[in-house]
Amino acid sequence: MLLLLCAFAVVPILLPWLVARIGERAFYIAAVLPIAAFVHAVVLTPAVLAGDIPFETYAWIPPLGIDLSMRMDTLSWLMTLVVTGVGALVLLYCRWYFRDKTEGLGQFSAVLLAFAGAMYGLVLTDDLVVLVMFWEITSVLSYLLIGYYNRRAASRRAALQALLVTTLGGLVMLIGVVLLVVDTGTSSISTMLADAPTGPVVDAALVLILVGALSKSAIFPFHFWLPGAMAAPTPVSAYLHAAAMVKAGIYLIARLAPVFAIAPTWRPIVIGLGVFTMLLGGFQALRETDLKRVLAFGTVSQLGLLTVVLGYGTRDAALAGLALLLSHALFKSALFLVVGVIDRQLSTRDIGELSGVGRQAPVMATFSIIAVASMVGVIPTLGFVAKEGALTALLHEAAGGAPWGIVAFAGVVLGSVLTAAYGLRFIWGAFWTKKDADGTALARTEWPDPPIGFLGAPVVLAGLTAIAGFAASALDVAFAGYADLAPASTPGVAAPEQPAHLALWHGLEPALWISLGSIAIGAVLFAVTRRPVLARRLIPFTAPEVYNAVLRGIARLSVITTSFTQRGSLPVYVGTIFVVFVAAEGTALLAGDEWRAQLDAFQTPMQLVVAPIMIAAGLVAVRAQKRYTGVVLVSVTGLGMVLLFATSGAPDLALTQILVETVTLVAFALVLRRIPSRMGEHNASVWPVARAVLGAAVGVTMAMVALVATAARTARPISERFPELAYELGHGKNVVNVALVDLRGWDTMGELSVLILAATGVASLVFVTHRSDTLSRSIQPLPTAATRTRRPLVETAEGVKPRAEAPDSGRMAWLVGGQKVRPENRSIMLEVVVRILFHTIIVVSLYLLLAGHNLPGGGFAGGLVAGMALVMRYVAGGPYELGAAAPTDAGRLLGVGMTIAVACAIVPMFFGAAPLTSAWFEAEIPVIGHIEFVTSTLFDIGVYLVVIGLVLDVLRSLGAEVDRQSNEARDDRRAGVSR
Repeated sequence: MLLLLCAFAVVPILLPWLVARIGERAFYIAAVLPIAAFVHAVVLTPAVLAGDIPFETYAWIPPLGIDLSMRMDTLSWLMTLVVTGVGALVLLYCRWYFRDKTEGLGQFSAVLLAFAGAMYGLVLTDDLVVLVMFWEITSVLSYLLIGYYNRRAASRRAALQALLVTTLGGLVMLIGVVLLVVDTGTSSISTMLADAPTGPVVDAALVLILVGALSKSAIFPFHFWLPGAMAAPTPVSAYLHAAAMVKAGIYLIARLAPVFAIAPTWRPIVIGLGVFTMLLGGFQALRETDLKRVLAFGTVSQLGLLTVVLGYGTRDAALAGLALLLSHALFKSALFLVVGVIDRQLSTRDIGELSGVGRQAPVMATFSIIAVASMVGVIPTLGFVAKEGALTALLHEAAGGAPWGIVAFAGVVLGSVLTAAYGLRFIWGAFWTKKDADGTALARTEWPDPPIGFLGAPVVLAGLTAIAGFAASALDVAFAGYADLAPASTPGVAAPEQPAHLALWHGLEPALWISLGSIAIGAVLFAVTRRPVLARRLIPFTAPEVYNAVLRGIARLSVITTSFTQRGSLPVYVGTIFVVFVAAEGTALLAGDEWRAQLDAFQTPMQLVVAPIMIAAGLVAVRAQKRYTGVVLVSVTGLGMVLLFATSGAPDLALTQILVETVTLVAFALVLRRIPSRMGEHNASVWPVARAVLGAAVGVTMAMVALVATAARTARPISERFPELAYELGHGKNVVNVALVDLRGWDTMGELSVLILAATGVASLVFVTHRSDTLSRSIQPLPTAATRTRRPLVETAEGVKPRAEAPDSGRMAWLVGGQKVRPENRSIMLEVVVRILFHTIIVVSLYLLLAGHNLPGGGFAGGLVAGMALVMRYVAGGPYELGAAAPTDAGRLLGVGMTIAVACAIVPMFFGAAPLTSAWFEAEIPVIGHIEFVTSTLFDIGVYLVVIGLVLDVLRSLGAEVDRQSNEARDDRRAGVSR
C-alpha cells in the first residue's frame, strides 16, 4: 500500500511529458496505476473479510508520534475499490472526452491522477494527522481541477469558492483533530476508536471535526460550492463530486459514527443538517433546466441521505449505509459521464434543447434509466437493496421512540419522494421527446453517434449497479465487518430481534410499501413540476449570494483597514517600525535587573582603520543630496564589513559580503534610473530633526541590545562545537557552509523561501500585464552545431552571422547582443572583456559551489558569482545579450532550485532519517584517487540555482523590463510629436 502511494506521488510528474508526445492516449497509461491499486485491493479481499486487517506503517515524525500507516479494514477496503475503480474508468473516459484537445491536458491528467492518489491515501491512512494532510491536498488539487477552464471567469470563481469553503472547514477540523489527539494521547485512528474516549474536550473536538466533514461533503450550510463546481469538466464532476472528494466527509463520518454517535453533539448536527440538506437539494433539483445542475443538486440531496444513514450510528443503518455509499458512487458517476457524452456530442445540456435523443441513442438511454432506477430505489438494483435496508433500520428506531430516529425516518421518506421526482426529470429532460404548449412534438435533436469507447465507462458503472443488486447476499457478508462495530440500537430503543441483512427480496415488509409509495408520489410530483412552475424564489436570497456578500464585506473591511493603516508614505511606515522598536526594546532594557557588558577597545588593528571610515561614510551618506551618492556611501560601510570579516578569520563571510554588496549596488543602480536623481526633488524631506533623533535612538538601542545580549549568555554556546560537528556530522571542514546546508539547514530553507518571495514580489511590481519573460523569447536562434565551426561571428546589416556567410565583413562580433545596443551606450572594450571573462567567471562559480564544503565558497557565494557574470553580460549587451546568456525563464531556475532543496529534506524521511539528514560516500578511483561526496552538496546546488534565478529575475525585471517600458514610452512620445 505504501509502495502504491509512492507511485501515486511519482507517476503524475511524468504525465505532462507523456501527454506532449502521445496526446490524450496518455490517459490509458495513467489508468494503469489506479487499476493496479484496484486489483491489489481485490487480492486483499479474503484477508479483509476474514478480519486479518492488512497494515503497513512507516515512522515518519517519531518525536510527534506521526506515522505513515496504511490500514485496510472493511470501510477502507470499500472506499479503496470506489476511489480506484471509478478513478480508472474516469481516466479511460477522459481519453474520449478530451479527444483532439491538447491545451492544458498534461497538467490536467497529472492533477487528476495525483488526486486519485491523495484519496487513496486519505481512505487508507490510520493516522488522523496524516489524514488531515491528505484532506488538504485533495482541496488544493480539486481547486486545480475545477478551474481547468482557467480562461473562464465562472470556472475561476467556482474553483476559488470550493477551495475557500473546503479549506476553511479543513482548518476548523484541524483544531478538532489537535484537541482529540492531545486528549487521547495518540493520533492512531484505530487506537482512538478502540479506546472510545468521552468528555467535554472530545465533544468539542467532534463538533469541529464535523465542520470539516460537512464542508467537504457539501452539507448545509456548505452545500452551495458543489453546484458551482459544475463549471469543471464532466470527468471531474463524475469523479470528485460523485465518487471521491465529496465522499471524504462521508467516509470520516462513517469512520467515527460507530463509536461517537452516542455523543450528545453528534446526532443533532449529523441528522438535523443531513435531513435539511437532503430536502433542500432535492427540491432545488426540480427547478433546474441544466442536466448537470440537476445531478449536482441531486448529489447534494444524496449526500444528505448518506450523512443521515451512515451517521446514525446503529448496526443496521451502518450496513445499509455502506450499500448506499457503493450504489451512489456507481449510479451518480454513470449519470455524470452520460451528461458528458451528451454535452460533448451536442454542445448543450439544456433540457429545453434536447428532444428525442433516447430513440437515437437506445444503449445510452437504457443504461441511464438503470442508473436512475438505482438512484430512485427500483428493484433489482443495488439502490433498491440499500434504500430498503435504510428504511427498515430507521423505521425500527422511529417506532422505538428515538427522537432523532423519527426525524431521520421522516426525512429519508420525503427525500425519497424528491429523488424519484428529479430522477424522472433527468430521464425526461435528457431522452424524451418534448412537446410545446399546444401538445405538438418538438423537432428531434439530431444525435451524432459517439465512439463506442466513449460509452464504455458509463455503461460499465450503470451495469454494475444492477449486477450488484443480485449480489446483495455477498455484499452483506463483506459489509458485516464494519456494521458489527456499531451498537444494535440507540440507548432506550430495544435491539431488533434479528440483525438486518442485505437481500434483494425480504418479502412484503413495511419498507417495501414505503419505498413504492415514495416512488409513486415522486412520479406525481414530477408530473406537476415538469413545467417551470417553480421559477420564483421562495426566499429573497440564495446561499451563493450570501457567500458573495461575505466576500464583499471582507474586501470592504480590508480596504477600510488598509486605508487607515497604509497611507502611502514610506517614511511613516519605517518611522512607525523604528518607534515601536525603540519603545519595546528600550522598555525591556530598562526593566532588566542587571546589565553585563564585555567591552574591548579593539580585537584587531584593522578595526581601528576601518571603523572610522565606516562611521564617516555613514554620516556623509545622511547628508548626501543625490541618490546614487547615498547608495555608494552606504556600500562603503558594507565593504568595511568585508575587511573586518576577512581580518577576523571569516573568509566565507567576507566573500559573501562583497558579492552581496556588489549585487545590491547593481540593483540600486537599475532602480535609480526610473526615479529622480536628487533626493527630495518631488517630495522634500520633512522633520529632519525628528528623523535624526529617531535614527540616533535606533542606533543607540541596537548597540545596547548587542552589548547586553552578547554578555548575558550563561551557558556555553553550541557554536563552540560547530567545528567538531561540521566534520563529524557534515563531513566538511568549512564550518560556515556545513552549518548552512546541514547543521542549520532549516534556516537556509526558510531563507530560500524568502528569496523566492522577494523575486516574485519584485517581478509582480514591474511586469504589468504578465509574469512570463518575453525578452529572451524574442531572440533569434543562435547558430546551430553545424555552423559553429564557421566562427568567428561578424556584424552585418542583417545582424550577427558566421564569417563564412559574410566574408566581406571584417568587424568582429564579440557579443551577439552588441548590435542591439544603442551606439551611444555601446563599449567595445567592455564587450571584449566580458567575452573573455564570462566563461572563466562561470567556472569560478562552479568551483566555489563544489569546493565550498571544505574551502571558502558554497552555493550562495557561487550563485552570486554566476549572477555577477550575468550582470556583466547585461551591462555589455543589454536585454538581448542577457537572453542569449540565460535563455530560460528565471522562475524555472527558482522552482528547480527550491525543488532540489525540498527533495533533500523529504528523501531522508523515506530512509527513516530526519529531514535534511545528509549521507556521506567515499571511494578510491584510479588516477583521480580518493574522493568524498556528501549529499548536502545537492542542497547547495539548490541554493546555487535559487540565487542565480534571483539575480536573473532582478535583471529581467528591474533591468530588461524597465528598459522595454522606457523604450515604449519614448516611442509613444515620439509618435505623439510626429502626429
